[in-house]
Amino acid sequence: MEIVLADVYGFCFGVKRALDGVYAQLEKTPVVTLGALTHNKTVLNELFAKGVRNIDSLCQYDKALGAVVVIRAHGVAPDIYSQLEAKGIPYLDLTCPSVTANQQLARKMYESGHEIIITGDPKHPEIIGLNGWAGGSALIVSNSEDINGKKITADGGKKYFLMSQTTFEMDSFDKIKDEIVKYIHNLEFSNTICKATYERQQAAARLAASVDKVLVLGDKSSSNSVKLYEICKAVQKKSYFIENIFHLDLKNISICDKIGITAGASVPPTAIEEAIRQMSEFEKTHEVPEAEGVNLDVGTLNENEITTENGESFEQMLDKSVTTLHTGQVVTGKVISIVGGEVMVDLQYKSDGIIQRGQFAEDSSVDPSTVVSPGDEITVFVLRVNDGDGNVLLSKKRVDAQRGYRDIDNAFTTGEPVLGKVSEMIKGGLIVNVAGVRVFVPSSQATARFTKDLSGLVGQELNINILELDKGKRPWRIIGGRKELALKEENEAKEKAFAGLEEGTLVSGPVSSVAKFGAFVDLGGVDGLIHVSELSWGRVRNVEDVLKVGDIVEAYIIKADKETGRVSLTLKSVENDPWASILERYPIGSIVTGKVVRIVPFGAFIEVEDGIDGLVHISQIAHRHLKKPEDALSIGQEVETKVIEIDQDKRKISLSIKAAIDMDYDYDDDDYDDDDYDDDYDDDYDDDYDDDDVVDAVDDTTPQEEAAE
Repeated sequence: MEIVLADVYGFCFGVKRALDGVYAQLEKTPVVTLGALTHNKTVLNELFAKGVRNIDSLCQYDKALGAVVVIRAHGVAPDIYSQLEAKGIPYLDLTCPSVTANQQLARKMYESGHEIIITGDPKHPEIIGLNGWAGGSALIVSNSEDINGKKITADGGKKYFLMSQTTFEMDSFDKIKDEIVKYIHNLEFSNTICKATYERQQAAARLAASVDKVLVLGDKSSSNSVKLYEICKAVQKKSYFIENIFHLDLKNISICDKIGITAGASVPPTAIEEAIRQMSEFEKTHEVPEAEGVNLDVGTLNENEITTENGESFEQMLDKSVTTLHTGQVVTGKVISIVGGEVMVDLQYKSDGIIQRGQFAEDSSVDPSTVVSPGDEITVFVLRVNDGDGNVLLSKKRVDAQRGYRDIDNAFTTGEPVLGKVSEMIKGGLIVNVAGVRVFVPSSQATARFTKDLSGLVGQELNINILELDKGKRPWRIIGGRKELALKEENEAKEKAFAGLEEGTLVSGPVSSVAKFGAFVDLGGVDGLIHVSELSWGRVRNVEDVLKVGDIVEAYIIKADKETGRVSLTLKSVENDPWASILERYPIGSIVTGKVVRIVPFGAFIEVEDGIDGLVHISQIAHRHLKKPEDALSIGQEVETKVIEIDQDKRKISLSIKAAIDMDYDYDDDDYDDDDYDDDYDDDYDDDYDDDDVVDAVDDTTPQEEAAE
């Protein structure tokens, strides 16, 4: 007798993960499972013996027990999570990662307006839960014949999305898909059958074609076990579906047979080992039939005669994976799913690998789902082949760091800069992450000029030079800097910025800083200064009354000096110049009311409107002689005046209070045209608007010096 085991059989990752999770939880608290944890009576009996109880609904949960509710590998609908949280019931979610990925896919497609079609058993708990993530409205299809009975139509602009139960048969999925596309030509679909399930089914088909008889171990309530049997039966008619070896009718077996054994995803290794043991005992207790000219004495069954399809012994097959992975190995696999920040990776190993969130990237805030997708190839470092629960622990950031060290070594040798991301600010400088390697950048090397507060650089990607590298340290002592690079980048940005700046053009940008004398605007590589006198046609006492850091402004270029690097801007435009229509608004002889805003020895300035001040000479304040204007006027006092002259070019208005008081007053032109009056007016006006300090601030001070002031 020869026994051949399928290449892939027995416990799948999801079931094993769930069982291991329950056993681990039992060491802390009592456990109840929401539905049968697995479709295998032997396993369920073992769990029952350890005190694990099963409930079919949350209504059966007894808080007095203090038990943790376990969500099995099949998963549940989203409303179950809501009920658990609303009732304050502690729970442990052991949904298979592949099932979780399918649930998220169903929700995404449902929320995008698709009608969801799922291939599988409508009564299976995985399908019931999956339908919940599709709004409870999914069409469940078991076979291609079901399509005619479903309301699938292209009318009304409906969008359809086809997916599958993870344990469904691949051929059946393809047949259903082919049938649906007869009605829906632009059908969207995703083959969501678990890879392990597909491989188990393919292995079963190959096995059935190479043996005389097939034993399929599994519970008849297990969907994947039933499908395995159906696949084997289609290839080898002498296929037998048994819960365990003791259910085998031995009259169907001969010691001359080549017998294949496979098992469903819920069958534990002990059941398979028992089947092999019993078959060995069967051979020992039965005689070998003889036929003329044929020697059928095959001897006693031993371990070396129990082989897989490729000729490996049972023991070799069990040990095969152990020799292919070892701690510290760098391997390539395919991403299966990303759930809760953990990445599941197919390594072609008996267990899938897990990249925990802290091992994905040096920056723990990175969301793996934004970097990789299911189906992507990924290179990883093996941290542990077995973490005690049968999981292979992996690290992507270790591989990144190894690559990063090579890049840094090369950059130090060649002098080329490397790109990194500022991860944190520490005493004395910054930590820059270069492909998973921490590089220290001193404060003096972080920017083109000394900057006291470097917190604004955290999170930014920057090019840096490797200044020092000590490989004798573990980890390497690496010091980087970007002062030279920053100066170069600044100069390049300035040159580029100046190329597009012309006097009189309108530019826009955010206010980068505010000083007493004005505001600086970032023009993309160069700062432009809006002097306080250019903020408004009116009087501005405080720059922050008009502009604040971060404000986006549009301003006109007054002057752009490439050699000095200075750009002068103004918010004052011809369109809003209050002097443009001054003669129409204040004709000679008109009476205007204004407020005293400044008193000087030769008179007082009256604000007639925002941006327009007129001068009342001391001789025009009252009919009586005044030694000083304060004898009749005070700051803030409102007075009525008469417009007696306007010089639009020089932007000057001459007013008279006494003429407004007495309209019959015989105005003496000689008094008005007094040379001293004109000189005083001109001198004060010049002092007020053309102050040398203002000119110096604009023309002789760099934006950086002004910012420092």
